[in-house]
Amino acid sequence: MLRRSFLLGAGAALALGSAAAFRRWQEITPVIHAPGRMEGHFLRDLKTLPGPSHEVKTDVAILGSGVAGLTAAWKLNREGHRNFLVIDGPQAYGNAAGGSYGDLAYPTGAHYLPLPTAESMHVRELLHDLGILLRNPSSAHPYYDERFLLHGPHERVLFEGKWHEGVLPKEGLPTWELQEHERFAALTAKLRQERGADGKRLFALPSTASSNDPSMQALDRIGMKQWLQQNNFRSPALHWYVDYGCRDDYGISHDQTSAWAGLHYFCSRGGGAENAEDGTLLTWPGGLSPLVAAMDKAAGSRRRPGTVISVKEVATGVEALCVEFEAGQVRSFVVKARRAICAMPLFVAARVMPSLRAFGFDPQSHMPSYAPWLVANFLMREFPQERPEAPLSWDNVVYGSKGLGYVLSTHQDIRVTPPGKTVFTAYHALAGQTPREARGWLESAAPEALLELASQDLRAAYGLQFSRCVERADITLRAHAMCSPLPGFRSNAGLHALRDADGAILFAHADLSGFSVFEEAAWWGCQAALKVLGKG
Repeated sequence: MLRRSFLLGAGAALALGSAAAFRRWQEITPVIHAPGRMEGHFLRDLKTLPGPSHEVKTDVAILGSGVAGLTAAWKLNREGHRNFLVIDGPQAYGNAAGGSYGDLAYPTGAHYLPLPTAESMHVRELLHDLGILLRNPSSAHPYYDERFLLHGPHERVLFEGKWHEGVLPKEGLPTWELQEHERFAALTAKLRQERGADGKRLFALPSTASSNDPSMQALDRIGMKQWLQQNNFRSPALHWYVDYGCRDDYGISHDQTSAWAGLHYFCSRGGGAENAEDGTLLTWPGGLSPLVAAMDKAAGSRRRPGTVISVKEVATGVEALCVEFEAGQVRSFVVKARRAICAMPLFVAARVMPSLRAFGFDPQSHMPSYAPWLVANFLMREFPQERPEAPLSWDNVVYGSKGLGYVLSTHQDIRVTPPGKTVFTAYHALAGQTPREARGWLESAAPEALLELASQDLRAAYGLQFSRCVERADITLRAHAMCSPLPGFRSNAGLHALRDADGAILFAHADLSGFSVFEEAAWWGCQAALKVLGKG
């Protein structure tokens, strides 16, 4: 963690082009968080390690406390298998973690969950157990707790100096562009309902439920931008919109994204509810952090701190060597288990498991690409004054920006009694550089540069008044935030091999799908648990 001072508002001052604006910069003290950086460097530079201080024995070791690991734990506990232990990894809850400023919670990673479709029955079952889905989990339109259903206004976009409802502008564009937008919407709506020759929906969550129709598989051999061009979509606004969607879910631009994955983003969702419109989202002020905390509790809270640095099969099952960092000291311990579920990203698994090739996964040829992300939380001492065209929404996007906009953490509470303070959470996928370049920049960039990038959409929306309203800023750097579906990812033989593993070591992570969303992570967590239970 780095704690240094920086000047907030440089971009706003430059935008205003005023020397006086420079003098109005406001000095604050930011906090830069880099989950996993210390542990990653420790793994990379490992030479010697103190001998293990103790052993921990359990029947099943779940190595990682992200969505996949906690889903596996929840499923085991639900089925009555309680002899298991979850080892946190570098950060409890992984990409679903969050934080708080007093009573104001905020996300530091994932921040919403679409209503699950019928194919995602594993998610519906989980939400029903947690009291979020209240009744009829098997129906086309279950009934959800209204506290967690996203209420309007949902989203808006800043386009040509004015706010417009929705993410894709509907005003100020030529007729031919609007016609293309309608054609794209009609085409994706049609694809959302169609099924392949195997009877499966063309695009579904989890992705294993999607059709393997050859015509759909061919989409994975080209990029999403190429698909748009092949289908005569020329609208700059539409290309920006699709690119925004790819950066939002995959951390890469639409020319880098598999066309199958790009269409999956638009065609796989749309779950229904008895008490909400189809396609509504579930969200919490802390993003998905309250959800995974509830999963943890439902699993019996069988977690302990520790980061795995080696995993190996032995005659009695599996041994995992783990380390803990506390007060500048490092200590190690050994976890001995009959079976282990590796619920960690594959780039980590490759470092801690020299035997990974024996499972059919070659890190040199099968390793997915990982997109770096930056998530910034701004504690606002007051709400900035809004432009008149559209009200402050849950999701607020700036057209043409390289950022992903900002989310209002208090949105679910604002219609009752607007709080005096709030939190704006800004997201930025570093898609303009190669992943290696972006990670290098995140590690070396000064706080001023990080803040300049993190606040660009908020400064575009509010100008100089944004800096005057900020009380504190926290920036979370996720150097390997998500697995990105490049063309060809659907035929990655290494991923398929790890999915099929059914020995002492099992694998469970969204990486097995080739892209990082809740439904995929939860699916592989469930599949690993079922194998442990002899039901897989």
